[in-house]
Amino acid sequence: MIRGSFIILLFYFLGELLSYLLGGFLPGSVIGMILLFLSLFFKLIQPEAVRAVATSITKNMALFFVPAAVGLMVYVDVVSNNFWAIFLGITISTLLTMFTVGFIQERMENRRNRNRNIK
Repeated sequence: MIRGSFIILLFYFLGELLSYLLGGFLPGSVIGMILLFLSLFFKLIQPEAVRAVATSITKNMALFFVPAAVGLMVYVDVVSNNFWAIFLGITISTLLTMFTVGFIQERMENRRNRNRNIK
C-alpha cells in the first residue's frame, strides 16, 4: 500500500512540475493522471502496484468533494447572482454530452453488428 501511494504521489508531483514548467496550461493533477495512465498502458508499472490504493481512493471519492462544496459556500453570492447562467450551462452541457455519447455508442454497436454479420 505504501509503494502504491508513493507511485501515485510521484506521478502527481511530476504532473505538477510539468504544469509549472508549461506555465500552468493544464492542471498538474490532470497531467499526472495522463502520465500514470500512459505508464500503466505501456506496462511500465504493473496495475497490482497501485490497485489497493486506487481502490481505496475510489471507494472514498465523496470525501474529495467536500472542499469543493465548502468553496461554493464561500461564493454563494456569486453563485446566486449567476444562477441561471450556471444552471443553463450545466443543463446544456449535460444534454450535449448525453446525446453525443448515445450517438457514438449507437454507431459503434451498429458497426460491431455489421462486422458480426459479415463473418
